[in-house]
Amino acid sequence: MSHDVVADAINMMRNAKKANKSVVKAKLISNLLIEVLKIMKQQGAVKKYKIDGKDKSVTIHLGEFSECMPIKPRFSCDVAQIERYKRRYLPARNLGVLIISTNKGLMTHEEAEKEGIGGCLVAYFY
Repeated sequence: MSHDVVADAINMMRNAKKANKSVVKAKLISNLLIEVLKIMKQQGAVKKYKIDGKDKSVTIHLGEFSECMPIKPRFSCDVAQIERYKRRYLPARNLGVLIISTNKGLMTHEEAEKEGIGGCLVAYFY
């Protein structure tokens, strides 16, 4: 039985934000989760995060976001389809970020459009 570590952590973050908590501790970590947290930190949705190698956990200090959700199933899209998924998941034109897993690593939808590559949708937040 496999777990979706990224979806679990993002759901924990969303529930903590709704409960007015500022810190979340995720018990499982993965390289994909760390890359998602890096993007969220760059965009201001996460203030900081600390990885604990002993416990194999990560402590996340939440920043400013209204909603964050994993995308299940993880749709694959080419660069022409990114606009369709932006309209589907994000509330407005210049509001929010789609996280896309590409062959050049994880990046935001804006970076993927600039590079001209598609990938697999992982999560979104705004």
